[in-house]
Amino acid sequence: MKILHLDSNHPLMIQELTKLGFDNTEDFTSTKTEVEAKIHEFDGIIIRSRFSIDKSFLDKATNLKFIGRVGAGLENIEVEYAEQMEVKLYNAPEGNRNAVSEHALGMLLSLFNKLRTAHDEVVNGKWRREANRGYELEGKTVGIIGYGNTGKAFARKLSGFDCEVLCYDILDEVGDQNARQVSLDELKVKADVISLHTPQTHLTLGMINAEFINSMKNPFWIINTARGKSVVTEDLVNGLRSGKVLGAGLDVLEYEKSSFEDMFTSSHQLPQAFQYLMKADNVLLSPHVAGWTFESHLKLAQTIVDKIDRDF
Repeated sequence: MKILHLDSNHPLMIQELTKLGFDNTEDFTSTKTEVEAKIHEFDGIIIRSRFSIDKSFLDKATNLKFIGRVGAGLENIEVEYAEQMEVKLYNAPEGNRNAVSEHALGMLLSLFNKLRTAHDEVVNGKWRREANRGYELEGKTVGIIGYGNTGKAFARKLSGFDCEVLCYDILDEVGDQNARQVSLDELKVKADVISLHTPQTHLTLGMINAEFINSMKNPFWIINTARGKSVVTEDLVNGLRSGKVLGAGLDVLEYEKSSFEDMFTSSHQLPQAFQYLMKADNVLLSPHVAGWTFESHLKLAQTIVDKIDRDF
């Protein structure tokens, strides 16, 4: 069986697939049109987020048996159509769940303790202790939206901090010893922190908007290591300005391209809301790297290999 690799991944990926008897071809530069012209030659595809695998692409992949997406989500794949074609789909949320949960916790603790401003002030000769007084996680209520692989991993990390952890999910009975499942209304009443761990779907696009923010009972911190388009940035900025949002840790942004690989490709001026985020003292930004550790690089590759090996 022949596999076309459309993004670079950990060397283990091709090494292990070769041992399993697969014929591996790498193509990291051809256009989508050029790939479509030859995709009929391949039985499998390995991709991260270089371009979308849509209906038109799948129609040309006449011999395709599986797609391995080296990441947590499948939003760049036309899932329903692929399933109709009996193409197996593999993703790897198990591979980066620990990395994402550690990043989310790091962002939260940094926001609570004002580490960004404290560092900048000290290196610039300012020693402002009262202005940098922080908060403790103990006694707070953390609300996790999306209680799958990364949500559960984040809850495990929080279990030693003596805080209350609540979770909300569209699936029933997913709560466990680390988080009590509640309705979204109860989450909004009790949470001091909201952390998103959801895929990108029609239900999650723009879910953190003005209505959501204003319906929160208490001022709150928000962490987003999931998908940028789940948060309406302009509404978030208004919440930060008003004090309803106490701080934001954003590893993902609404303005990212679909490949997640770049945001600064446009010649147009950056949106005003994003310019505010870049300057705000109570905002932490990172370039979609929560699941991008040295360890997860290996784990993601191994997870995809194991799933292919299981079925083929």
